[in-house]
Amino acid sequence: MKTLDIGKTGLQVSRIALGCMQLGKTWNAEPLTEDTIKNAVNVIRTALDEGINFFDHADIYARGKSEEVFSNIWKEIPNLRNKIILQSKCGIRFPNDPEEGFPGRYDFSYEHITKSVEGILRRLKTDYLDILLLHRPDPLVEPEEVAKAFDDLQTSGKVRYFGLSNHTAPQIEYLKKFVTQSIIVNQLELSILHSDLIEEGVTFNQKHPSRRISNVGTIEYCRMNNITIQSWAPLAKGKLFAENLSDEKLKAARDMVASMADKYNVSNEAIMIAWILRHPAKIQPIIGTTKAERVKACCQADNIELSREDWYKLYIAGRGEPLP
Repeated sequence: MKTLDIGKTGLQVSRIALGCMQLGKTWNAEPLTEDTIKNAVNVIRTALDEGINFFDHADIYARGKSEEVFSNIWKEIPNLRNKIILQSKCGIRFPNDPEEGFPGRYDFSYEHITKSVEGILRRLKTDYLDILLLHRPDPLVEPEEVAKAFDDLQTSGKVRYFGLSNHTAPQIEYLKKFVTQSIIVNQLELSILHSDLIEEGVTFNQKHPSRRISNVGTIEYCRMNNITIQSWAPLAKGKLFAENLSDEKLKAARDMVASMADKYNVSNEAIMIAWILRHPAKIQPIIGTTKAERVKACCQADNIELSREDWYKLYIAGRGEPLP
Protein backbone atom coordinates (compact mmCIF):
# COMPACT_ATOMS: atom_id res chain seq x y z
CA MET A 1 0.00 0.00 0.00
CA LYS A 2 1.14 3.55 -0.71
CA THR A 3 2.29 5.52 2.31
CA LEU A 4 2.22 9.06 3.63
CA ASP A 5 4.29 11.04 6.12
CA ILE A 6 2.23 11.86 9.20
CA GLY A 7 2.68 15.52 10.05
CA LYS A 8 6.17 15.64 8.50
CA THR A 9 7.47 13.55 11.41
CA GLY A 10 9.14 10.93 9.26
CA LEU A 11 6.52 8.36 10.31
CA GLN A 12 5.79 6.52 7.07
CA VAL A 13 2.32 5.05 7.46
CA SER A 14 -0.22 3.34 5.27
CA ARG A 15 -2.45 5.96 3.70
CA ILE A 16 -5.48 3.93 4.82
CA ALA A 17 -5.79 3.18 8.54
CA LEU A 18 -7.92 0.73 10.48
CA GLY A 19 -10.26 2.26 13.03
CA CYS A 20 -10.75 -0.11 15.95
CA MET A 21 -13.86 1.41 17.54
CA GLN A 22 -16.12 -1.63 17.14
CA LEU A 23 -13.57 -4.41 17.66
CA GLY A 24 -14.70 -4.78 21.26
CA LYS A 25 -18.32 -5.21 20.10
CA THR A 26 -20.46 -4.31 23.15
CA TRP A 27 -20.42 -0.94 24.90
CA ASN A 28 -21.12 -2.31 28.39
CA ALA A 29 -19.41 -4.21 31.17
CA GLU A 30 -19.77 -7.62 29.53
CA PRO A 31 -16.40 -9.39 29.21
CA LEU A 32 -14.86 -10.15 25.86
CA THR A 33 -15.93 -13.44 24.31
CA GLU A 34 -13.75 -15.89 22.42
CA ASP A 35 -15.69 -15.11 19.23
CA THR A 36 -15.01 -11.39 19.65
CA ILE A 37 -11.30 -12.04 20.20
CA LYS A 38 -11.10 -14.38 17.22
CA ASN A 39 -12.89 -11.91 14.93
CA ALA A 40 -10.72 -8.98 16.07
CA VAL A 41 -7.52 -10.90 15.39
CA ASN A 42 -8.81 -11.89 11.96
CA VAL A 43 -9.67 -8.29 11.06
CA ILE A 44 -6.27 -7.03 12.25
CA ARG A 45 -4.45 -9.78 10.33
CA THR A 46 -6.41 -8.90 7.20
CA ALA A 47 -5.50 -5.23 7.58
CA LEU A 48 -1.83 -6.14 7.96
CA ASP A 49 -2.00 -8.38 4.90
CA GLU A 50 -3.47 -5.47 2.92
CA GLY A 51 -0.53 -3.26 3.89
CA ILE A 52 -2.16 -1.30 6.72
CA ASN A 53 0.25 -0.46 9.52
CA PHE A 54 -1.75 2.29 11.29
CA PHE A 55 -4.38 1.46 13.93
CA ASP A 56 -6.65 4.06 15.52
CA HIS A 57 -8.19 3.67 18.99
CA ALA A 58 -9.84 5.72 21.73
CA ASP A 59 -10.11 5.00 25.43
CA ILE A 60 -13.92 5.04 25.25
CA TYR A 61 -14.32 2.58 22.36
CA ALA A 62 -16.48 -0.29 23.62
CA ARG A 63 -15.66 1.13 27.05
CA GLY A 64 -12.03 0.10 26.69
CA LYS A 65 -12.66 -3.37 25.31
CA SER A 66 -11.57 -2.44 21.79
CA GLU A 67 -8.08 -1.65 23.05
CA GLU A 68 -8.12 -4.73 25.25
CA VAL A 69 -9.11 -7.08 22.42
CA PHE A 70 -6.51 -5.54 20.11
CA SER A 71 -3.72 -6.59 22.48
CA ASN A 72 -4.35 -10.22 21.55
CA ILE A 73 -2.47 -9.59 18.31
CA TRP A 74 0.85 -9.55 20.21
CA LYS A 75 0.48 -13.26 20.99
CA GLU A 76 -0.46 -14.02 17.40
CA ILE A 77 2.36 -12.05 15.77
CA PRO A 78 5.44 -11.66 17.97
CA ASN A 79 7.68 -8.62 17.42
CA LEU A 80 4.84 -6.74 15.69
CA ARG A 81 4.73 -3.71 17.98
CA ASN A 82 7.62 -1.76 16.46
CA LYS A 83 6.33 -2.41 12.95
CA ILE A 84 2.99 -0.66 13.40
CA ILE A 85 1.70 2.72 14.52
CA LEU A 86 -0.74 2.85 17.43
CA GLN A 87 -2.86 5.94 17.94
CA SER A 88 -5.44 6.47 20.66
CA LYS A 89 -7.61 9.30 21.92
CA CYS A 90 -8.81 10.59 25.27
CA GLY A 91 -10.94 13.42 26.62
CA ILE A 92 -14.51 12.09 26.44
CA ARG A 93 -16.08 10.96 29.70
CA PHE A 94 -19.24 8.90 30.02
CA PRO A 95 -22.19 9.90 32.22
CA ASN A 96 -21.90 8.77 35.86
CA ASP A 97 -18.10 8.65 35.68
CA PRO A 98 -16.87 8.40 38.38
CA GLU A 99 -19.97 9.30 40.39
CA GLU A 100 -23.67 8.78 39.82
CA GLY A 101 -25.26 11.91 38.39
CA PHE A 102 -22.14 13.26 36.69
CA PRO A 103 -22.94 14.26 33.08
CA GLY A 104 -21.30 13.06 29.90
CA ARG A 105 -18.59 15.63 29.28
CA TYR A 106 -15.18 16.48 27.84
CA ASP A 107 -12.14 16.63 30.09
CA PHE A 108 -8.70 17.95 29.09
CA SER A 109 -7.45 18.26 32.66
CA TYR A 110 -3.91 17.13 33.42
CA GLU A 111 -5.19 14.42 35.73
CA HIS A 112 -7.64 12.97 33.21
CA ILE A 113 -5.23 13.01 30.25
CA THR A 114 -2.41 11.29 32.15
CA LYS A 115 -4.71 8.80 33.86
CA SER A 116 -6.35 7.97 30.53
CA VAL A 117 -3.00 7.23 28.92
CA GLU A 118 -2.12 4.86 31.76
CA GLY A 119 -5.33 2.96 31.08
CA ILE A 120 -4.77 2.93 27.32
CA LEU A 121 -1.28 1.49 27.69
CA ARG A 122 -2.49 -1.12 30.16
CA ARG A 123 -5.31 -2.29 27.89
CA LEU A 124 -3.17 -2.30 24.75
CA LYS A 125 -0.36 -4.07 26.65
CA THR A 126 2.29 -1.73 25.28
CA ASP A 127 4.82 0.63 26.83
CA TYR A 128 4.10 3.56 24.56
CA LEU A 129 1.66 5.18 22.13
CA ASP A 130 2.95 6.52 18.86
CA ILE A 131 0.27 9.24 18.78
CA LEU A 132 -2.21 10.57 21.34
CA LEU A 133 -5.15 12.69 20.20
CA LEU A 134 -7.43 14.86 22.34
CA HIS A 135 -10.84 13.62 21.27
CA ARG A 136 -13.31 16.54 21.24
CA PRO A 137 -12.76 20.18 22.20
CA ASP A 138 -13.24 20.83 25.91
CA PRO A 139 -14.86 24.25 26.50
CA LEU A 140 -13.22 24.34 29.93
CA VAL A 141 -9.74 23.53 28.66
CA GLU A 142 -6.85 25.01 30.61
CA PRO A 143 -4.09 24.89 27.97
CA GLU A 144 -1.37 25.01 30.60
CA GLU A 145 -2.64 21.68 31.94
CA VAL A 146 -2.59 20.15 28.46
CA ALA A 147 0.97 21.41 27.98
CA LYS A 148 2.07 19.86 31.29
CA ALA A 149 0.41 16.55 30.42
CA PHE A 150 2.04 16.46 26.99
CA ASP A 151 5.46 17.27 28.48
CA ASP A 152 5.23 14.58 31.14
CA LEU A 153 3.90 11.93 28.75
CA GLN A 154 6.61 12.63 26.19
CA THR A 155 9.44 12.86 28.73
CA SER A 156 8.41 9.56 30.29
CA GLY A 157 8.37 7.90 26.86
CA LYS A 158 4.70 7.00 27.10
CA VAL A 159 3.65 9.07 24.04
CA ARG A 160 5.82 9.94 21.04
CA TYR A 161 3.61 12.46 19.19
CA PHE A 162 0.42 14.43 19.77
CA GLY A 163 -2.61 15.56 17.82
CA LEU A 164 -6.26 16.53 18.07
CA SER A 165 -9.64 15.38 16.84
CA ASN A 166 -12.64 17.48 15.79
CA HIS A 167 -10.82 20.77 16.33
CA THR A 168 -11.11 23.95 14.26
CA ALA A 169 -8.17 25.95 12.99
CA PRO A 170 -8.49 28.65 15.72
CA GLN A 171 -8.72 26.00 18.44
CA ILE A 172 -5.53 24.38 17.18
CA GLU A 173 -3.73 27.71 16.89
CA TYR A 174 -4.68 28.64 20.44
CA LEU A 175 -3.45 25.36 21.90
CA LYS A 176 -0.19 25.60 19.95
CA LYS A 177 0.67 28.75 21.92
CA PHE A 178 1.05 26.63 25.04
CA VAL A 179 2.33 23.19 24.02
CA THR A 180 5.94 22.70 22.96
CA GLN A 181 5.22 19.61 20.85
CA SER A 182 4.05 19.82 17.25
CA ILE A 183 0.39 19.06 16.61
CA ILE A 184 0.65 16.48 13.83
CA VAL A 185 -2.92 15.20 13.35
CA ASN A 186 -6.47 16.54 13.26
CA GLN A 187 -9.09 13.79 12.90
CA LEU A 188 -12.35 15.06 11.40
CA GLU A 189 -15.52 13.59 9.98
CA LEU A 190 -15.37 13.52 6.18
CA SER A 191 -17.20 11.47 3.60
CA ILE A 192 -19.13 11.88 0.38
CA LEU A 193 -22.24 12.54 2.49
CA HIS A 194 -20.49 14.69 5.10
CA SER A 195 -18.29 17.09 3.17
CA ASP A 196 -18.53 20.13 5.46
CA LEU A 197 -14.74 20.35 5.67
CA ILE A 198 -14.68 20.98 1.92
CA GLU A 199 -17.95 22.91 1.80
CA GLU A 200 -16.38 25.62 3.98
CA GLY A 201 -14.53 27.04 1.01
CA VAL A 202 -17.15 26.29 -1.63
CA THR A 203 -20.11 27.99 0.04
CA PHE A 204 -18.17 30.98 1.38
CA ASN A 205 -19.67 34.31 0.33
CA GLN A 206 -22.92 32.74 -0.89
CA LYS A 207 -26.00 34.70 0.05
CA HIS A 208 -28.34 31.74 0.42
CA PRO A 209 -26.36 28.52 0.86
CA SER A 210 -28.53 25.48 1.53
CA ARG A 211 -26.54 24.86 4.71
CA ARG A 212 -24.54 27.55 6.41
CA ILE A 213 -21.08 26.43 7.44
CA SER A 214 -18.69 28.63 9.38
CA ASN A 215 -15.71 29.38 7.17
CA VAL A 216 -12.70 28.96 9.45
CA GLY A 217 -10.40 27.42 6.85
CA THR A 218 -9.55 24.31 8.83
CA ILE A 219 -8.45 22.25 5.85
CA GLU A 220 -6.21 25.03 4.55
CA TYR A 221 -4.78 25.65 8.02
CA CYS A 222 -3.86 22.00 8.44
CA ARG A 223 -2.21 21.90 5.02
CA MET A 224 -0.16 25.02 5.75
CA ASN A 225 0.97 23.71 9.14
CA ASN A 226 1.85 20.13 8.17
CA ILE A 227 -1.04 18.69 10.19
CA THR A 228 -2.30 15.44 8.69
CA ILE A 229 -6.07 15.33 8.39
CA GLN A 230 -7.60 11.98 9.19
CA SER A 231 -11.13 11.19 8.07
CA TRP A 232 -13.41 9.38 10.48
CA ALA A 233 -16.62 7.77 9.18
CA PRO A 234 -15.28 7.82 5.57
CA LEU A 235 -18.02 5.35 4.55
CA ALA A 236 -20.69 7.79 5.78
CA LYS A 237 -21.66 5.50 8.67
CA GLY A 238 -22.96 2.94 6.19
CA LYS A 239 -25.87 5.09 5.03
CA LEU A 240 -25.33 4.22 1.37
CA PHE A 241 -25.27 0.49 2.11
CA ALA A 242 -28.78 0.34 3.56
CA GLU A 243 -31.07 -2.02 1.64
CA ASN A 244 -34.19 0.15 1.59
CA LEU A 245 -33.33 3.78 0.96
CA SER A 246 -36.33 6.11 0.87
CA ASP A 247 -34.44 9.41 0.59
CA GLU A 248 -34.09 10.36 -3.08
CA LYS A 249 -30.85 12.25 -2.56
CA LEU A 250 -29.28 9.27 -0.82
CA LYS A 251 -30.46 7.03 -3.64
CA ALA A 252 -28.85 9.33 -6.18
CA ALA A 253 -25.58 9.32 -4.23
CA ARG A 254 -25.66 5.54 -3.91
CA ASP A 255 -26.29 5.14 -7.62
CA MET A 256 -23.39 7.45 -8.48
CA VAL A 257 -21.06 5.47 -6.20
CA ALA A 258 -22.23 2.21 -7.80
CA SER A 259 -21.71 3.65 -11.28
CA MET A 260 -18.15 4.66 -10.42
CA ALA A 261 -17.48 1.26 -8.88
CA ASP A 262 -18.44 -0.34 -12.19
CA LYS A 263 -16.31 2.10 -14.14
CA TYR A 264 -13.17 1.49 -12.05
CA ASN A 265 -13.93 -2.18 -11.44
CA VAL A 266 -13.73 -1.90 -7.66
CA SER A 267 -16.12 -2.08 -4.69
CA ASN A 268 -18.49 0.68 -3.67
CA GLU A 269 -16.42 1.05 -0.49
CA ALA A 270 -13.28 1.61 -2.54
CA ILE A 271 -14.90 4.46 -4.46
CA MET A 272 -15.87 6.25 -1.25
CA ILE A 273 -12.35 5.84 0.12
CA ALA A 274 -10.77 6.84 -3.20
CA TRP A 275 -12.82 10.05 -3.15
CA ILE A 276 -11.05 11.04 0.06
CA LEU A 277 -7.63 9.90 -1.12
CA ARG A 278 -7.98 11.99 -4.31
CA HIS A 279 -7.92 15.24 -2.33
CA PRO A 280 -4.48 16.92 -2.53
CA ALA A 281 -4.38 17.41 1.26
CA LYS A 282 -3.31 13.74 1.55
CA ILE A 283 -6.12 12.90 3.95
CA GLN A 284 -5.88 9.53 5.70
CA PRO A 285 -9.21 7.65 5.87
CA ILE A 286 -9.84 5.70 9.08
CA ILE A 287 -11.94 2.71 8.05
CA GLY A 288 -13.93 1.27 10.94
CA THR A 289 -15.27 -2.24 10.43
CA THR A 290 -15.44 -5.63 12.12
CA LYS A 291 -15.58 -7.46 8.78
CA ALA A 292 -12.41 -8.69 7.10
CA GLU A 293 -14.06 -8.62 3.68
CA ARG A 294 -14.90 -4.94 4.09
CA VAL A 295 -11.27 -4.18 4.94
CA LYS A 296 -10.28 -5.78 1.64
CA ALA A 297 -13.02 -3.90 -0.21
CA CYS A 298 -11.85 -0.55 1.15
CA CYS A 299 -8.20 -1.23 0.36
CA GLN A 300 -8.99 -1.58 -3.35
CA ALA A 301 -9.00 2.22 -3.28
CA ASP A 302 -5.20 2.20 -3.08
CA ASN A 303 -5.01 0.97 -6.66
CA ILE A 304 -7.08 3.67 -8.35
CA GLU A 305 -7.10 7.44 -8.73
CA LEU A 306 -10.33 9.17 -9.57
CA SER A 307 -10.29 11.72 -12.37
CA ARG A 308 -11.06 15.30 -11.42
CA GLU A 309 -14.42 15.02 -13.18
CA ASP A 310 -15.37 11.80 -11.40
CA TRP A 311 -14.39 13.29 -8.05
CA TYR A 312 -16.71 16.20 -8.70
CA LYS A 313 -19.55 13.91 -9.81
CA LEU A 314 -19.34 12.13 -6.48
CA TYR A 315 -19.01 15.39 -4.54
CA ILE A 316 -22.09 16.85 -6.20
CA ALA A 317 -24.08 13.66 -5.74
CA GLY A 318 -23.15 13.56 -2.07
CA ARG A 319 -24.06 17.19 -1.41
CA GLY A 320 -27.40 16.62 -3.14
CA GLU A 321 -27.41 19.75 -5.29
CA PRO A 322 -25.31 21.49 -7.96
CA LEU A 323 -22.37 23.65 -7.04
CA PRO A 324 -23.11 27.38 -6.53
